[in-house]
Amino acid sequence: MATAKTARSRGAAPAKENGEKLEEGLTVFKSDRFDADAYVQSKCILNEKEIKQLCSYLLDLKKASAEEMRRSVYANYTAFIKTSKEISDLEGELLSIRNLLSTQATLIHGLADGVHIESSSTNMPEGSTENVPSDFEDREPSDLERWSVEFPDLLDVLLAERRIDEALAALDEGERVVAESKETKALSTTLLASLQTAITERRNKLADQLAESACQPSTRGSELRAAISALKKLGDGPRAHTLLLNAHFQRYHYNMQTLRPSSTSYGGAYTAALSQLVFSAIALAANDSLAIFGKEPAYTSELVMWATKQVEAFALLVKRHALSSSAAAGGLRAAAECVQIALGHCSLLEARGLALCPTLLKLFRPSVEQALEANLKRIEESTAALAAADDWVLTYPPTATRQSGRLLSASVGNTTAFQHRLTSSAHRFNLMVQDFFEDVGPLLSMQLGGQTLEGLFQVFNAYVNMLIKALPGSMEDEANFEGSGNKIVRLAETEEQQIALLANASLLADELLPRAAMKLSPLSQSHYKDDFHRRPADRQNRHPEQREWRRRLVSSVDRLKDTFCRQHALDLIFPEEGDSHLTADMYINMDGNADEIDWFPSLLFQELFAKLTRMAIMAAEMFEGRERFATLLLMRLTETVILWLSEDQSFWDDIEEGPRPLGAVGLQQFYLDMKFVISFASQGRYLSRNLHRVVNEIISKAIAAFSATGMDPYSVLPEDDWFNDVCQDAMDRLSGKPRAINGDRELNSPTASVSAQSISSVRSHGSS
Repeated sequence: MATAKTARSRGAAPAKENGEKLEEGLTVFKSDRFDADAYVQSKCILNEKEIKQLCSYLLDLKKASAEEMRRSVYANYTAFIKTSKEISDLEGELLSIRNLLSTQATLIHGLADGVHIESSSTNMPEGSTENVPSDFEDREPSDLERWSVEFPDLLDVLLAERRIDEALAALDEGERVVAESKETKALSTTLLASLQTAITERRNKLADQLAESACQPSTRGSELRAAISALKKLGDGPRAHTLLLNAHFQRYHYNMQTLRPSSTSYGGAYTAALSQLVFSAIALAANDSLAIFGKEPAYTSELVMWATKQVEAFALLVKRHALSSSAAAGGLRAAAECVQIALGHCSLLEARGLALCPTLLKLFRPSVEQALEANLKRIEESTAALAAADDWVLTYPPTATRQSGRLLSASVGNTTAFQHRLTSSAHRFNLMVQDFFEDVGPLLSMQLGGQTLEGLFQVFNAYVNMLIKALPGSMEDEANFEGSGNKIVRLAETEEQQIALLANASLLADELLPRAAMKLSPLSQSHYKDDFHRRPADRQNRHPEQREWRRRLVSSVDRLKDTFCRQHALDLIFPEEGDSHLTADMYINMDGNADEIDWFPSLLFQELFAKLTRMAIMAAEMFEGRERFATLLLMRLTETVILWLSEDQSFWDDIEEGPRPLGAVGLQQFYLDMKFVISFASQGRYLSRNLHRVVNEIISKAIAAFSATGMDPYSVLPEDDWFNDVCQDAMDRLSGKPRAINGDRELNSPTASVSAQSISSVRSHGSS
């Protein structure tokens, strides 16, 4: 009972989703005072909903118990097989000992009876012979006595002529006569002992003949089965079963001598030929074992152990002559083909009760892992070599590309991939990845899907590091890139080339790699056609592991995006070494010459608007069909510049605590610059909530700094309409579209526009 409770407590652990709940639910069953009838009775008062919950709970327990049982069987199966074999051998030894003891007992009884008769005749008084019946010496031997004398000679003839069936029948007849004679005393003790000795000797001789015949390579299938069956009938089943398995081993081992693999031979052909020999021999052995010995556990266990040993030897040969060279060279397809061939033959044994595929997969796994790692390394090195000469110009791929000796063309699975533009190194990366995923069956069956995804992510991450190195200003950060080494990458000098870097990474991470990785899903093999008509994001939602993997791909692209935005922000703020376009003096020094000011956004924000406008045009062409990524890129670049301003402590120290305070004109210009950012970001549809919040915080800090001088900031700031008109005019002029100004409002007179309305609007804006 304690063992059962312990098993139940272990069975709840493998529950995947609610393991802790199942563990708690099993507490009631662990008690020594658990009453099954009372427990069932308590559950009978449940309503329909509670009954459904209980059914679901019990099903989870059943699944957990089945999983624990499966794990326990796999963990202890070898020990079970070994123990069964030892028990079978022990039974055979006990049978031999019993036969030997029976023979010895018969001999001892015979000797004792002989000594007793001799002693009686010696001690008989003289003249007593006259009392012995006269027919004792003169009577004829009975038929049974004559038969017992002639029977050994008959057995010798049958054994010499190898008439096995007749010999077996004769031995059975002899055993029957011996048993009857013991009851009826029809034979003297001496004749009975002699007959038993003769039967035992001939039985052992017949067993030796049968064993010798079974070991002969020339013994055919029917002859082998007859010999093994006869040996089993003789009572030596364990020896017979072992001889049967050895005979099949010797036969296929002899046939294997014709296979002579060489360094130039095709690994798949060698694997196929060897698989045919080995697994056919195992299948024949299983058939003969079942036909002769049935499903007795001892013989079945020995068969499983023998078959496992043959599979291990087979796997060693395949790894030595086929897999090792393919794995070392990164030939994942060649290694996968060998594994698939072997698994195909091995799976046929399952119909005979031999599930050897897990053993085979365990043996092949290291070689496939080696091929996987080498193949991923080859993808990384090949892409790096091409990136060194990449011109970073987006082009459509060729309609067909020959890769690894096989023609890859636009098919149902990758038609969409050929509708996008990439640079040459990204095309190579994508094509090699697509080719990599062509044969994923062994990876799935070996549970290497997670390792494959991790390796592919590392390769993609290394490619992103190379793209970051291609940015002109990223050379000082090269030491931070893991695995970048001393790889040379051609710089992307123009904005168009730099945006092409982002196009490479984003398209690979968002669409091409996830679509290829869908082949690693077990469901994709049967539902691939249905999945093709779905959006990539919808398909990914069904696989949590791949969703997490895709999130990591996107985070790697974000590193490239952050580096891109940071460098362009620095180029705007520090166009020349030692000179900055974003200082507090540009606002503080504006007071005193307010009449000469042409109200227009500061140079930094003019250049930011111009850069964003150019990038928006280029991104619209490069990210066709993926406008969201282009919008997020422009949003990130704008936020990077504004966050720099928000976090520039030296700027705010000069504004808030500098020797000269921020004046009214400086506040108006600063407010105009911030409103300009809000205006063009809103018009370009890349105004984020975070950007809007940071701009409001910056305006509030500037207003607070101005208020610290004792002046009312709302008395000098015009209404928002004036700022909006100035911002719109600036965007039109910077875009090359001059705007005609009507006479209703003078844009160069902000102080004339201050009113109660502007005060309320500015206050509400600052408070938001």
